[in-house]
Amino acid sequence: MPNKTLLLALLPLAMSVMAGALIPVQAASGGTLGRTLGHPLWGAAVALFIGFFAIVITAVTLRLPTPSFSNAIQGPWWMWIGGITGAIYVATSLALLPKVGAANFILCVIAGQMIAALLLDHFGLLGLAVKPVTVGRVLGVLVMIIGLLIAQYSSNR
Repeated sequence: MPNKTLLLALLPLAMSVMAGALIPVQAASGGTLGRTLGHPLWGAAVALFIGFFAIVITAVTLRLPTPSFSNAIQGPWWMWIGGITGAIYVATSLALLPKVGAANFILCVIAGQMIAALLLDHFGLLGLAVKPVTVGRVLGVLVMIIGLLIAQYSSNR
């Protein structure tokens, strides 16, 4: 039987993979919703509305304490942009995934995430610890982008 400590260490990684697997499912189902409603923005609005209620119902079911909005108001301005960036991502995924395909869309999303993550880490932005860009990290992102180009080229043949 595997080591319990190892299993506990791998659980967050496995959950992260599961969360990642849900992204193309969310985009594909939301894309259909957007087409059915007449525009990707309507699909995004309805999807985010449903998500809002799912989160509130989960929080109430778990009996989480009421959030402290007075504390949150005193936080940095940039902590509020997550909702806007999430809405932009959802609307973009609903509009583009049906056109470019799930794999190509997700490859592009991952490339964008990695480039942004390198910059956020390097400059310690949004409250993150500074982790300088290294040649290895840049090469890793370049390998991903090369993979994206290969996947894109092969899907257009």
